[in-house]
Amino acid sequence: MAEAVRTYGLLAWTWLRAAAQYPASMLLLGLATAMVAALDLAGIALLFAHTPRIAGFTAEEVLFLYGTSAMSFAIADTLLGGTERLGEHVRRGTLDTMLVRPVSPLIQIAAEEFTPRRMAKLLPPAAVLAVVLPRLPVEWTPGRIAMVPVMLVSGVVIFAAIWVLTASVQFVVIEVHPATKSITYGGAFLTQYPMTLYAREFVRGMTFVIPLAFVNWQPGLYVLDRPDPLGLPEALRLASPAVAVLLSAVAATAWRAGLRHYRSTGS
Repeated sequence: MAEAVRTYGLLAWTWLRAAAQYPASMLLLGLATAMVAALDLAGIALLFAHTPRIAGFTAEEVLFLYGTSAMSFAIADTLLGGTERLGEHVRRGTLDTMLVRPVSPLIQIAAEEFTPRRMAKLLPPAAVLAVVLPRLPVEWTPGRIAMVPVMLVSGVVIFAAIWVLTASVQFVVIEVHPATKSITYGGAFLTQYPMTLYAREFVRGMTFVIPLAFVNWQPGLYVLDRPDPLGLPEALRLASPAVAVLLSAVAATAWRAGLRHYRSTGS
């Protein structure tokens, strides 16, 4: 694991140095990315301009959900978002080149074209959390304080595992990339709002099928001291780390299975 992290860091640093050769372009692209990322925040602000609550949640509570979801997704996207281009590598035959190198193809694809522009997505949610956390109407017990970093780390791992899972599908169905975005980017958008907005069956699917509810909803209920609208056991509010580990194991298994069955482009 340590060697994999070191290799990823070296590859990412190589791409960062290449981007730094054009500092003005790097700065402008980073600012543009941050502004685009802030559009979701602008949408939330627009909603609260017309109503004091969304699905029973106050502005501070919704912004807390937005900040934790967007922060986790931005970090996962920065680290592993490049895996969504796997189908393109399979189609072009460039994955074959990666397989003969003494480095994991997952690391190579994830670090490919690593740029500071990705990290600019962290700015809006980081600013929101810095402002909102002290204003939440909750009693900050040691458990709730500890849950905030735990849910952020667990959310990163869950989103990262979903990136790898959706990439693994592209070993079999190359042109599935647009559909997988509905799970990655679509899932990130859905978790920015209270799940009381959605139908109960949909929330169950987000809990037990694609476990996006464990990114920030279930742990968020614990932090905000809110009841679960589905009446699920309270223990699930603390289950995000376990779900992250389990989903990572599933993603790793799917990735290895895809690699074993890969037979090149045939060209």
